[in-house]
Amino acid sequence: MKENCQKIKLLKLMELLQQETDELHPLSTNEICSRLIAMGISCERRTLAKDISLLNEQGFEVMCCRVGKEKGYYIEDRSFSVPEIKILIDAVQAANFITEKKSSELIDKISALGGSHQADILKSNLVHFNTRKHSNETIYYSVGYLENAIRQKNKVLFRYFDLDEHGKKAYRRDGHRYVVEPVALVFHEDNYYVVVYSAKHDNTANYRIDRMDSVEIIDEPVSQKALALRDEVAGYTERVFKMYGGQPVDLVVEFDDNLIGAVYDKFGEGTKMIRTNEHKCVATVKVQISPTFWGWLFQFGKQMRILSPINLIDEYTTLVSELMENRVNSIK
Repeated sequence: MKENCQKIKLLKLMELLQQETDELHPLSTNEICSRLIAMGISCERRTLAKDISLLNEQGFEVMCCRVGKEKGYYIEDRSFSVPEIKILIDAVQAANFITEKKSSELIDKISALGGSHQADILKSNLVHFNTRKHSNETIYYSVGYLENAIRQKNKVLFRYFDLDEHGKKAYRRDGHRYVVEPVALVFHEDNYYVVVYSAKHDNTANYRIDRMDSVEIIDEPVSQKALALRDEVAGYTERVFKMYGGQPVDLVVEFDDNLIGAVYDKFGEGTKMIRTNEHKCVATVKVQISPTFWGWLFQFGKQMRILSPINLIDEYTTLVSELMENRVNSIK
């Protein structure tokens, strides 16, 4: 047993340094020796220096400093910096599709990447702001199956459900098992989707993974068309998830300059704008006219208006009139 413990000495030493030390929390030579001995691994001051030297030769960058009257050691450069880990933690916390239980488990694992001292700090600063977490605990398994199916180029089957007024599962098509050809997994606005191709309907579709269950991989290869779609998935997601439906149109809009950020957020920071006066800007953007687009435009009211094409100005006017008519009828 002692022989086996000595064989893993460097691994345990590196694990100890990664988890327990940083620039503000070095471990002294005596502390390290005591910790290793407690694990059943013999360690002396002289041999520890050689072990540290060997780790540095292999590129692990163990730093040396003074701790009182003796040498101390710590790991400064980690795979992830504290800001990077904080971003990952906040992303997990913000994602609706990750359940409360899985969020807590993931945050613990991510926090540990920065060492035990940083983990305590990171978790103590965590703000639990997302109260819209989904409850489907099987989503992790579904993601795993879907990712494997995409890699293996195989079809999948699953059941798909909505939630009724009591928050219970209501399966579509009486629990029918959908058979589709997975193309890609897409994260969009706090939800996780799988983009699929259906040979039966010769069309693509998107399914929320948190609304899928009983996912299985079928030993049937996907079609060449599904494989070809994988090369187009970036353009597809841009089109479908941002402004789905209809043919792309070059739209000229005028807007108050306080909406510059909103236009960049929607159409990208490469959008060309021209300032027409002290408070107004004009931009030409490519959109696909759909309820999604009109909903985005209506939120700005008088602060944004369409300049061209003329047919969209007319369509916008018609939609506004219909909304006003519905409002009047609801008051009567």
